[in-house]
Amino acid sequence: MATKVISSTVAQNNFGRILDDVIQNDSRYIVKRRGLPQAILLSLSDFEKLLAANDQERQALGQFLREISPVYQLGEAIGE
Repeated sequence: MATKVISSTVAQNNFGRILDDVIQNDSRYIVKRRGLPQAILLSLSDFEKLLAANDQERQALGQFLREISPVYQLGEAIGE
């Protein structure tokens, strides 16, 4: 199963193809807007598997999401 990162513009312009990829290949897409991760697109069957997954699998996904998400420090400028 592949996880791909795309911009919201690319997602919008290619939604049908992305949806086909998600459904047929169990791909996951992280959609970024203004360079920041905002949403995940995954199939219903993949989502059901995640809900039924053991703690180790959920923790691995959580770790991946934390790694791609920005971390801000108090007083740090955002968006520069």
